[in-house]
Amino acid sequence: MSSVVRLPRRSHRRAGTAPAPDIIQRYDFNSVYQPILSPTHQKLVGYEALVRVSRDNQPVPPIELFEQADRHNQTPELDRHLLQLHLDNFVAGSQPVWLFLNINPATCIHPEASLERLASQCQQSGIHPEKVVLELVETASENPSALLEFIHKAKARGFQIAIDDFGMGDSNFERLWRINPLIVKLDRSLLVNAETNSRARMLLESLVKMIRESGSLVLLEGIENNAQARIALDTEADLLQGFLFARPGSLDVHQAEQTEHGLRAVIADSSEWSLQDVRDQESYLRLLRFEILEACHSLSRELPFDSACRRLLAVDGIKRCFLLNAQGIQQGNLARANPDIHRGKFNPLYHSAGARWAHREYFRNALNRPQHISSCRPYVGLPDAKRTVTLSTMLPGQRVFCVDIHPDEVFGGQISLPATL
Repeated sequence: MSSVVRLPRRSHRRAGTAPAPDIIQRYDFNSVYQPILSPTHQKLVGYEALVRVSRDNQPVPPIELFEQADRHNQTPELDRHLLQLHLDNFVAGSQPVWLFLNINPATCIHPEASLERLASQCQQSGIHPEKVVLELVETASENPSALLEFIHKAKARGFQIAIDDFGMGDSNFERLWRINPLIVKLDRSLLVNAETNSRARMLLESLVKMIRESGSLVLLEGIENNAQARIALDTEADLLQGFLFARPGSLDVHQAEQTEHGLRAVIADSSEWSLQDVRDQESYLRLLRFEILEACHSLSRELPFDSACRRLLAVDGIKRCFLLNAQGIQQGNLARANPDIHRGKFNPLYHSAGARWAHREYFRNALNRPQHISSCRPYVGLPDAKRTVTLSTMLPGQRVFCVDIHPDEVFGGQISLPATL
């Protein structure tokens, strides 16, 4: 989410509280618009309308105003005023772009009246409802049935629907599928977490894929640096928004051109990084294959198991090696990488001599592809309960040599292991 504060998501009526007179007239309001971009089309496809507030030429945090409106039961009035302001100021109305408007849940209490007023405002501003995307937070309404009714009638009038901040609070897919929005905006925290945590990145990629497969476009917002942009592009999100591309400001053709130029530069930079990642991963996989074959040759010469695996265990991400017989029974204990030895606490699962692994995919892979080094699908490995991929290959004497790798520790968790090395 952009750092510009949006309308509050809840409004509570308080009986007996006198409305403050002229709360709207006491402040000066200005619309600002933040570009929304399509990386596929490499162009600007929409703007989100946001508000800046001042009084006596001094900036006022929007949240301060919204809290006052909430205390005096004037949130719907303020919401209507800002919607009209954003529509009137949207001079890009003739351009083929969407206008994203944040709708407060209080506006949805009386769907027909509020929608009729909004449609009238669009007509006065010369903007067709199909160009207007209404942003709502599906967890914010105290009356979910009224929210669904509002959405149904808004679609019937031609408005598009976007769900904002999905992935925070009690967001859930059941409501998402019932709402069936055109666009789902993911909460920025998902992207921020993905920048520093490989598992969070995998979850983000899965979430984007799931939403897209359900029939909605995905918008990733709050992109502030190139690393976040690369993650966003890797997820194949449909739309992007953030300070890296443009800050909220006035509508200007020159600014739009600069924004699109910046997007193309980010995409080019990301593509170069991706190509370098591919080259680096190919070098890593060649090294890994070489060291596994060297260990296999050493084992064929009957060298001690720990000695045969020593160089292989020095490769980044490699944690353990072990040997199975033709029945999948482990022969001896694990050969472990040094960091794996100093694990800091007792774990009896490290002592796995005699364990039976015949049911594991990696054992079957070695039997089915005896001339190859095979990769299994990721799983939670024993004994460290970490995501693991086991590489396996057949040795003379119907023995299976197995190598455990923690993929999250290699290339930021973005290593792509082929079915066979």
